[in-house]
Amino acid sequence: MTSEHRLPAPTARLGFREMTPDDLDDMAALLGDPDVMRYYPRTRTREEAGRWIEASLRSYAEHGHGLWLLTVRETGEFAGNCGLVRQTIEGEDFIEVGYLVPTALQGRGYATEAAAACRDHARDVLGVDRLISIIHPDNVPSQRVAEKNGLTLERLADFHGLPRRIYSMTFA
Repeated sequence: MTSEHRLPAPTARLGFREMTPDDLDDMAALLGDPDVMRYYPRTRTREEAGRWIEASLRSYAEHGHGLWLLTVRETGEFAGNCGLVRQTIEGEDFIEVGYLVPTALQGRGYATEAAAACRDHARDVLGVDRLISIIHPDNVPSQRVAEKNGLTLERLADFHGLPRRIYSMTFA
């Protein structure tokens, strides 16, 4: 299977590609932005952004999916990341659809569009039977993204010692 077969289909406005070490500047800016990371315990350093990329590269190799880099198709502009990540919550393993969009591009529907493409990829290409999103209780925009894509609030759970809302959907 070539890497192109593992990528979600491009959307009307966004393209997906695997991250590379050359994406460090963009990812460090994204993960270091206090507005982008306001629902995370803290921002990430440049070194941690490098490890974020390395984790995605490992996930592509081991699982055929991970967090993909997003670009605006019309301009090639960096638009964040979105993808499918293996997560363990309270001893149970799941596939999560996760997304981060730069502050300047938020409010345009990019997260919803990218997450929908990843949802469809998980179901139609990877054969995932259940998908979740792990969302901070105060992150209403992310909750709306999940709901627009058909995920519903399942429960509150402890995730790395923090309370999180778990949204989910099961594919029939």
